[in-house]
Amino acid sequence: MAVQAIRSRRVVEVSGLGHAHSGHGQTKTALTRRRFLQVSGKAAAGAVALGAATGGWPDPLARSAHAAEDHTLKICLVGCGGRGTGAAVNALSTTGPSRLVAMADFFPERLQNSLKQLQGNEALASKIDVPPERQFVGLDGYRSAIDAVAPGGLVLLATPPAFRPIHLEYAVEKGCHVFMEKSFAVDAPGVRRVLAAGKKADEKNLKIAGGLMSRHYHPLEEAIARIHEGAIGDVITCWAYRMHGPVGFSPRQPGMSALAHQIRNYSCFTWLNGSFLLDWLIHNLDVACWAKGAWPVSAQGQGGRQLRDQPDQLFDHYAVEYTFADGTRMFAQGRHMHNCWGYWGCVIHGQKGAAEIGEGKPQPKLFKGFQLTSDNLIWQYQGPPCNPYQRELDLLVEAIRQDKPYNETERSAYACMVGILGRMAVESGQQITWEQALASNVELAPGLDQMTMDSPAPVMPDKDGKYPIAMPGFTKVL
Repeated sequence: MAVQAIRSRRVVEVSGLGHAHSGHGQTKTALTRRRFLQVSGKAAAGAVALGAATGGWPDPLARSAHAAEDHTLKICLVGCGGRGTGAAVNALSTTGPSRLVAMADFFPERLQNSLKQLQGNEALASKIDVPPERQFVGLDGYRSAIDAVAPGGLVLLATPPAFRPIHLEYAVEKGCHVFMEKSFAVDAPGVRRVLAAGKKADEKNLKIAGGLMSRHYHPLEEAIARIHEGAIGDVITCWAYRMHGPVGFSPRQPGMSALAHQIRNYSCFTWLNGSFLLDWLIHNLDVACWAKGAWPVSAQGQGGRQLRDQPDQLFDHYAVEYTFADGTRMFAQGRHMHNCWGYWGCVIHGQKGAAEIGEGKPQPKLFKGFQLTSDNLIWQYQGPPCNPYQRELDLLVEAIRQDKPYNETERSAYACMVGILGRMAVESGQQITWEQALASNVELAPGLDQMTMDSPAPVMPDKDGKYPIAMPGFTKVL
């Protein structure tokens, strides 16, 4: 298979994260291309100018694409699962000419399935140009995929969250705009790397969007605006929930490495997804903090593994009490068990009313008093429908094409840090401050930058096939 021959070609570069490519010359190249995207003159003249400014064409595709279509936005997809494929559809559905030219994934079959799905979309098939030589498999495939669109291209990052800081750093170093799916890191060192990459993106005038799509959902935007205008009074308590059935798990197949098994089941291993609390509840943690207009200053909580018997690391229930600087509280619950009460959304209590909003509540509502009943309803959204997944890419690509400031990195990283703070409090059994958590040097997967497809997995099962589970009172998080 052609894609197999391209796998993991530059393992020795992983630890460098592309720093040799940074510098003033890279910045000038990216800015030149952005100005070029705005020019409406003759394509041939623009193509010659771009080739001269960059010191030559990066590849034959770039020459032909820009000679024929000076506004074409080159796109690469890193992480070809369901959400990554969806993000590619959204990016290719934005206004203006665009083309998917490269893809990367750990698993060759997942890349091929994603590519077939995209090619089968009649509305987008003409925008898919990913021949075998631009299909990259392995942990270092992201480099080649990003190189195929750099500088000035759009990189879609949709791998498990543990890899997000590494991939974001490289994309920014190469002068690319980025859409990064949530979550954005799994530990404090990763968050700090994301924040640093965001600052470099500002210096290079690069645009970055984070996949907290609720922030771009019209009905929720209007509800939050009304809360901030005082419709339910000052916010005094926030409740964030994600309560449903168990997270799925695929048994390890014969011949499959421990690393491949864990990446395939990334939702079940803390080093990859940062816990159920972070990766599944991040949207409503973010929405609750958005409604409050603040990030928490501390957290304490509890959780455990009561019913789950799959060989993985997941707690099956979490409960975290966050405190804001003014002394008000946010309470977060995450649970994935059979035959239990289910609820997915946020409840916000103000001094004189309440709101039911967030992911899982497509029709946000405001109420007088605290009973969420129809007779107490004072507002619900009445406008046109909105697809937040499409809108978040529409806004990003609009900013790229019009060269408008656009960088959601800091807000995205802080929302991620809320989930990480909660996990740290639950797993340690301690009350932990925001400052302590953000300063922590504890990494869930040390040496991830140097990992290859043949590396041992960061966690391994014991003789009974069981993986290490966090133990409150004993697990160290600081």
